Amino acid sequence: MRKVALVAGLLGTVAVSWPVLANDSVTKIIEDPKQWGIQTGDYANTRYSKLDQINAKNVNKLQVAWTFSTGVLRGHEGGPLIIGDVMYVHTPFPNNVFALDLNDNGRIIWKYEPKQDPAVIPIMCCDTVNRGVAYADGKILLHQADTTLVALDAKTGKKLWSVVNGDPKKGESNTATVLPVKDKVIVGISGGEFGVRGSVTAYNLKDGSKAWRGYSMGPDEEMLIDPAKTTEHGKPVGKDSSLKTWEGDQWKIGGGSTWGWFSYDPKLNLVYYGSGNPSTWNPKQRPGDNKWSMTVFARDADTGVAKWVYQMTPHDEWDYDGINEMILTDQEIDGKKTPLLTHFDRNGFGYTLNRETGELLVAEKYDPVVNWATKVDMDKSSKTYGRPLVVAKYSTEQNGEDVNSQGICPAALGTKDQQPAAYSPKTDLFYVPTNHVCMDYEPFQVSYTAGQPYVGATLAMYPAPNSHGGMGNFIAWDNKKGKIVWSNKEMFSVWSGALATAGDVVFYGTLEGFLKAVDSKTGKELYKFKTPSGIIGNVTTYEHKGKQYIAILSGVGGWAGIGLAAGLSEGSEGLGAVGGYAALAQYTALGGQLTVFSLPND
Repeated sequence: MRKVALVAGLLGTVAVSWPVLANDSVTKIIEDPKQWGIQTGDYANTRYSKLDQINAKNVNKLQVAWTFSTGVLRGHEGGPLIIGDVMYVHTPFPNNVFALDLNDNGRIIWKYEPKQDPAVIPIMCCDTVNRGVAYADGKILLHQADTTLVALDAKTGKKLWSVVNGDPKKGESNTATVLPVKDKVIVGISGGEFGVRGSVTAYNLKDGSKAWRGYSMGPDEEMLIDPAKTTEHGKPVGKDSSLKTWEGDQWKIGGGSTWGWFSYDPKLNLVYYGSGNPSTWNPKQRPGDNKWSMTVFARDADTGVAKWVYQMTPHDEWDYDGINEMILTDQEIDGKKTPLLTHFDRNGFGYTLNRETGELLVAEKYDPVVNWATKVDMDKSSKTYGRPLVVAKYSTEQNGEDVNSQGICPAALGTKDQQPAAYSPKTDLFYVPTNHVCMDYEPFQVSYTAGQPYVGATLAMYPAPNSHGGMGNFIAWDNKKGKIVWSNKEMFSVWSGALATAGDVVFYGTLEGFLKAVDSKTGKELYKFKTPSGIIGNVTTYEHKGKQYIAILSGVGGWAGIGLAAGLSEGSEGLGAVGGYAALAQYTALGGQLTVFSLPND
């Protein structure tokens, strides 16, 4: 551990005299609202656009400007990038990438078709999705399903370098985008349902060589945790903070995968992300808090050393992955401008933390039906400070193996899954696509075999009872008060990422296939259009030749749409989602299409 401590100490000295810079090429594009240069909209993950040509007064006049078929079925998550006059569009497996000429009706400039072994498909637990490509230093960066990270020449599509990040034979795969930061690209790993050991890795943008890797659990030096300087709730985590919370060698197949979103604060030089569920889903097989699964990490971008951590769901008993995005804002708290991190967790709590120190400021339910815990303990003098207070009735650990715990809210796919929220500085509100779904959960003994499912639970999902009958809400959230400002009911989960704009409009998509626009202040629906397939992609906007456009990928799938995407029919299949979303087949069908909208010329 002395080596890690020494590196951290040296960096602290260097940071005083050297300016901290983000990647210049990415920053330049992010600062130009006419382009969309990163999947998250900006490094802070706000998904906010300063464009206002399309606004609350005229959005009802939107019409389809042009479309593009991806030629691939199954779930289309993520969204296109717009760099100058070129749009970059990706697909689910086999992860094709298209460069489209915006000056020539979307003419295909180049197409990249990776050759991947289809054997990776069965180890992708919840559809063959990919959350998009990234851009930096003239390169398009793609993390393929088989964990191959590829750098392509943005002008020609020529492969410049590639590196393998994981081993599909062990159950490691990828569904996420990547984050270019400074001279590196930050990459995660999927496979929590196969007993992988989660990690985040930084590769050098120039040639793909590995810079550092930090695991989610295990020895301090492998996690890049400094026991004396890495903190939780302001206190050092201490030696072997992870190992002490696992029984035997269970940590080696402990899950904690990192398939969600990354954000970055250039001033603090910290990368933020969340780790996923511990393996297996049967909590009896892994006694202890299982650190650092289900955790918010703040890591130094240069070394990977963790500055602070916060475990949201110790000893997870419900598959409440903590991988959802961390949204970075500077807002007033008690009259003082404060660097904040807001996170809407699968477990149903919306968290607000000081992103510099990791101090927990707010933790409240963002769906009233959440019942597995009464609250998060906010008493700093309490032994359970920062921990959820679990309700015994809904504890799969306390109820035991081979017992069906019923009526747990939310379901395993959470009050929100990977579908990213948006933030508007004009309203100071967060716009959150949510799931309004509950479940029955029965854990059972399961043995580990590399590359084979390591789940250990049977699930059934259904709409939240005694509610509006639907499976989703789209809400506006006050992150300082921890309160819902307004809420729109939806028939199915809202699995699309939101977009907030300076035009006082918020956009999102629905599983039936509607692109919707609502008033950012009131939630009033202003426009909707039915696209060819269910939407699980994220809404994007850009300006070209003086005209603002809205772009969205259609293509039903993901965990919620896995029944349609993979042709499953048994209710318990798809980790319990097939039965819960069976009615979706009455409203949409498979298809991969990009739809671009604009206002009429007159």
